[in-house]
Amino acid sequence: MQTIHIILLIVVYFGVLILISYLTGKEDSNEAFFKANKSAPWYLVAFGMIGASLSGVTFISVPGAVEAKQFGYLQVVFGYFFGYLIIAYVLLPIYYKLNLTSIYTYLRDRFGNTSYKTGSIAFLISRIVGASFRLFLVAKVLQLLIFDALGVPFSITVIITVALIWLYTFKGGIKTIIYTDALQTFFMLVAVIITITFLANALDLNSFSEVYINVTESAMSKVFFLDTINDSQYFIKSFLAGMFIAITMTGLDQDMMQKNLTCKNLKEAQKNMVSFSVVLIFVNILFLVLGLLLTQYATQNGINATKDDLFPTIAMLPEIGIITSAFFLLGLIAAAYSSADSALTSLTTSFCIDIIELDKKPKEQQKKVRKKVHVLISLVLILVIILFNSLFKDVSVIWELFKAAGYTYGPLLGLFAFGILTKSQIKDKYVWIIAVIAPVVSFIINQYSVVLLNGYQIGFEILIINGLITFLGLVLIRRQQN
Repeated sequence: MQTIHIILLIVVYFGVLILISYLTGKEDSNEAFFKANKSAPWYLVAFGMIGASLSGVTFISVPGAVEAKQFGYLQVVFGYFFGYLIIAYVLLPIYYKLNLTSIYTYLRDRFGNTSYKTGSIAFLISRIVGASFRLFLVAKVLQLLIFDALGVPFSITVIITVALIWLYTFKGGIKTIIYTDALQTFFMLVAVIITITFLANALDLNSFSEVYINVTESAMSKVFFLDTINDSQYFIKSFLAGMFIAITMTGLDQDMMQKNLTCKNLKEAQKNMVSFSVVLIFVNILFLVLGLLLTQYATQNGINATKDDLFPTIAMLPEIGIITSAFFLLGLIAAAYSSADSALTSLTTSFCIDIIELDKKPKEQQKKVRKKVHVLISLVLILVIILFNSLFKDVSVIWELFKAAGYTYGPLLGLFAFGILTKSQIKDKYVWIIAVIAPVVSFIINQYSVVLLNGYQIGFEILIINGLITFLGLVLIRRQQN
């Protein structure tokens, strides 16, 4: 694709998003911005959450990892499913019963103000790092494909990238995002299906049954890893990690839960969560099939690209055709923006509700304050992305930093688990100390796990360890019952 084609594609794409923003953002109220007036159709929320739960990282990395890790990622996805069931039938009833706007208000009611602030700050740090990383990847792609040739500095690319999100979310907030996420999920899935169709034809697989046989007979389609517990892909480890990742990074995450809280009632929110969890399994299978076909196509055509370079390299080849290349770009941008735009809105919500306690301010000031916070969060994201580019030239280093953000979810897991599973009260003023110590101890255990645990390599289950240390720390600061 030529530069002018890419620019036109992006202009049309964001033109559609801005049109949706105009149609959905006519009611410029805090209730619409934070909760969509609790009137969002559950099926639309469920469909949009598919794109929001994935990202530009997933769009590129899951297919690229098939050659090295086969279909082992499905073990994690199966864990997601059971984690989402816990969210639907344990966490959502609590959130709806308390009529929460920010889910971290639960911690204030259960333990006290320090626990409340600790949980919300943990979320803010996690989401700022995560959203900035996703947007960094999109800005890098746009810089490479468009702005380098035009002589535009990377900092300007970043400002444009974040400004576009601000432009279509500043009025409607979560109400707009319900609809834009659904559209972006559609583009992402169409991109995957079109690419799979092209690759199947190029590999002389002329029917669904031939594609199915090709996938099932390939050594790369191995799903279950049961040989040794020291394997980072060992089934039990992957399954439990997936379950707890879903519970924490969806069920204890304001970004993902804010969408669920826009449904009319608990029953519809539960239908949304259960249907989403089923569909997500099949979407991830699509990504893995795509990765297998990409690897076979690269091998057949002598293309020297692996991992994260595999999908972009093949998608932008001239022989792929302008339509497939166009949908690849649309899919990548949609995957990244569908997670980043909701992050901007949820960060604004959490900061307004949890940090500055907007509801306590005079009513006539609340909307003005919310808009200022929305701009402030946008500026913070711009600065963090530019900082990433200045400090880390190797994207893999930033990927490690992004994974490290998962450590901040451990204290959230421990806090919510202690609150739900016990009736004990705690010495609230000491909670922040536990929340700092637990990730540090978890990091040390992770670094020395091979030595300390006789060759055992800790993977994503560090989240469980982190939450358990937090839980035990809260046991130590329990208030004695009279």
